Amino acid sequence: MSKNLTKREEDYSKWYNELVVKADLAENSGVRGCMVIKPYGYAIWEKMQAELDRMFKETGHSNAYFPLFVPKSMFEAEEKNAEGFAKECAIVTHYRLKNDESRPGKLMVDPNAKLEEELIVRPTSEAIIWSTYKGWVQSYRDLPLLINQWANVVRWEMRTRLFLRTAEFLWQEGHTAHATKVEAIEESEKMMNVYADFVQNFMAIPVIKGLKTETERFAGAEETYCIEALMQDGKALQAGTSHFLGQNFAKAFDVKFANQEGKQEYVWGTSWGVSTRLMGALVMTHSDDNGLVLPPNLAPIQVVVVPIFKTEEELQKISEVVNELQAQFKKLNISVKFDNRTTQKPGFKFAEWELKGVPVRIAVGPKDLENGTFEVARRDTLSKEIVSKDVVVSYISDLLETIQKELFQKAIDYRTEHITEVETFEEFKEVLEHKGGFISAHWDGTAETEEKIKELTKATIRCIPLDRVEEEGKCIFSGLKSTGRVLFAKAY
Repeated sequence: MSKNLTKREEDYSKWYNELVVKADLAENSGVRGCMVIKPYGYAIWEKMQAELDRMFKETGHSNAYFPLFVPKSMFEAEEKNAEGFAKECAIVTHYRLKNDESRPGKLMVDPNAKLEEELIVRPTSEAIIWSTYKGWVQSYRDLPLLINQWANVVRWEMRTRLFLRTAEFLWQEGHTAHATKVEAIEESEKMMNVYADFVQNFMAIPVIKGLKTETERFAGAEETYCIEALMQDGKALQAGTSHFLGQNFAKAFDVKFANQEGKQEYVWGTSWGVSTRLMGALVMTHSDDNGLVLPPNLAPIQVVVVPIFKTEEELQKISEVVNELQAQFKKLNISVKFDNRTTQKPGFKFAEWELKGVPVRIAVGPKDLENGTFEVARRDTLSKEIVSKDVVVSYISDLLETIQKELFQKAIDYRTEHITEVETFEEFKEVLEHKGGFISAHWDGTAETEEKIKELTKATIRCIPLDRVEEEGKCIFSGLKSTGRVLFAKAY
């Protein structure tokens, strides 16, 4: 199997696009800016979804589903949110087509089927959900309301890229209502930590927890918590956000509750979400010029067995041994595929599973059966070992844990090397141009300076790290007083 992938150092963007398609994760569809997620790609998303769903339920959340369409007047109720998403909205104006008599076989919009009120195809669900919560909350006894939904949303992006930015994408969005400000802030922070836990321990991607600046904040939020990751090309990627909404949406949709003294108060809200953009993060953090590299915790197939045989009899003997092996792996919840296709040669299969990022490959032929051994290959390091049949199951079980840890450590090492402290704007531009990564710099806290730096360099403030040290300094751009460093980067 010929991979013919563009090398990362030649053209990172082209390498990424080719890899997503050739590894059977996704492809462009017949609809501009929309993608088809293929079975192998969707299997990875399902593993993400299952783990996140378990974590949400463990923290007390329940799943629900809300409509795809939002009446325009409802969408406009929270002004900042409506303004923030206005340019990305897709709108339904009519509900029926009819035959175009001037062009046989063609259809046209029926002018008599115009909607009384236009419908927005949800870019996010705060409006429809908070209008629903008005009927669900009357008393403090109804709180907290901890709801999540798995859904698709539409944001009419002009420039699209598979997984990273598409006109329609899959995600989850949590929306919660609380009796106190303290409780809502605790929820926002808790969900940011859930995301960080998932991305680091499941996806093997290190993240920095922080707050967005006012300019980068979610439209309609009072505070946005985020986790930021660094890709292999030195660009940042926002891996998840959690928003403290204050009482903005409660006031917009009149969601009140009677407190313990019987007084009416507005509830306090949060919203939080991650999307199929995480698939892009996964590809760009670990993969190499040979294809995908998947962390074992996320791989749909953790071990693939490729038989080496010439005759039907040899395949039969190998199959007996492999069937026994599969049963042992199954007891340990390790997913195994026996690639016993007779239509492809072993070399083709090796290349295919390497491209698809399967963490461990076992090769077994007649000589291996004689010797009571297997050839075990690691996808991440491309190294091979000969392992005794008697210990191969425990060896691979340990190896999968080792691969998971080492992928995470490799990503941490890369990030550590690519966080650079600078003191001047000249230094800032030099690092951005020749090294990339996160740039730790003093900022005067003004939106004007933030915008000017973005305009001149295309770098944005990715976050104000939660663990930053408060220190006096001078803003790299304005020279004005600064109380601490923030992280800048070019980003996806």
